[in-house]
Amino acid sequence: FKFADYELKGVPVRLAIGARDIENGTVEVMRRDTLEKQVEPLEGIAARVQALLEEIQTNIYQKALKHREEMTREVDTYEEFKKEIEKGGFILAHWDGTVETEEKIKAETKATIRCIPLEGDKTPGVCMVTGKPSAQRVIFARNY
Repeated sequence: FKFADYELKGVPVRLAIGARDIENGTVEVMRRDTLEKQVEPLEGIAARVQALLEEIQTNIYQKALKHREEMTREVDTYEEFKKEIEKGGFILAHWDGTVETEEKIKAETKATIRCIPLEGDKTPGVCMVTGKPSAQRVIFARNY
């Protein structure tokens, strides 16, 4: 119960120390991100956990970044947008910047603008719906 409770709370590293571990000068270290268990020397465990936490953070970030990149697609036409939004994920598309166009897209597809990227491709284009000029692509997605 204790282990499952802390996993549900999101604790990234679990240290388990029993009587035998104390005799042997070891500790069981379990990573939440990979579910790997390792027996480590008790001496220097604080530094090892510090390094492990940084490694876990990097691992989780890279996994999330890869997932986001895999789930993001670019479209140029509204018909293409309607097909792609059905697959889920994020859609990069040009938008003319008007509330009316955004509302039309939301009414017809249930997708809304998630953000206007500050970084990335700033290539101007034309709105996929109206054909009016667009400063850059924005990110659309559905709320789940």
